[in-house]
Amino acid sequence: MRTVGLTYDLKTDYQFKEGDPLDANAEFDHPSTIDIIACAIEANGFKVERIGNAGNLLEKLSSLRVDIVFNISEGLTGRNRESQVPILLEMAGIPFVGSDALTLGLTLDKVMAKKIFIAEKIPTPKFIETSSVEELANTNHYKFPLIVKPRFEGSSKGLSESSRVENRDDLLKQVGYIVNAYKQPVLVEEFISGQEFTVALVGNDPAEVQPIVQIKIDGKLKLNDRFYTFARITSDRLEYICPAKIPQELKKKIDDLALRTYKAVDCRDFGRVDFRVDNEGKPYVLEINPLPSLSTEDVFMLLAKNTGITYEQMIGKILNSAIKRHNLD
Repeated sequence: MRTVGLTYDLKTDYQFKEGDPLDANAEFDHPSTIDIIACAIEANGFKVERIGNAGNLLEKLSSLRVDIVFNISEGLTGRNRESQVPILLEMAGIPFVGSDALTLGLTLDKVMAKKIFIAEKIPTPKFIETSSVEELANTNHYKFPLIVKPRFEGSSKGLSESSRVENRDDLLKQVGYIVNAYKQPVLVEEFISGQEFTVALVGNDPAEVQPIVQIKIDGKLKLNDRFYTFARITSDRLEYICPAKIPQELKKKIDDLALRTYKAVDCRDFGRVDFRVDNEGKPYVLEINPLPSLSTEDVFMLLAKNTGITYEQMIGKILNSAIKRHNLD
């Protein structure tokens, strides 16, 4: 029986430091999610060895006896944190599920990812990047409304009702907050009023585009000024609608863009692309996440149900994509 290593970060392992924002451990997984993923891998006929985070992997690397590693580790600190586990595995010559260190580093940094989108002519909201309030105060190359985000965070970290700004004072205040609370530069992006969608992809050459999921907030599909925030993820104000009930022409545009985005950053085995669609029906790629949540509350469980397979089979599809890619089958 083949053994699959499992790398991950637990919310319970995170030690909050003085000055940390409340969502500092938002990207990490609950122990119950790890249990569910481990059971799903076992249901596909594999033995599971739980490795844990990058620090644990580093300690165990020389004695690790696994055939492949299923990586969902978010890493510890800095903009290269998602690259920590993949680079260690690559150095040790151990095959792993999911994108490599370069793709994970590139996509966690939203500014770098947007530069790739622009080079590949993938529509994405206009943006500026700034490291300080003073730097931003010296320019007026922007048009309101805008949305203010940390440059390298996931799981809607740093996003609250205050993130969407309509005037210069609020913009400077929010930029100052992000710089101080998250200790990193800020992405200031044009706010796209309209609808929001997310599209998961599984596999390689070509990846299989999954049914489009539409985000419903406060019972509304036409979100207009509403958007995904950290508080909404943890409340019942957010719903996923799958498949999205949208015109065929828009579906085709979103599907094509999702696949182009996945390929543009060399995503592997699985990933998720987030979109806003404006009131004229034009889709914009917000970001791609090559390390999306596999928790049962998230879109992959919903997609499994929608496509008539079990959650275990969905995890099996992701794992088998990597096994095939590494010629281990």
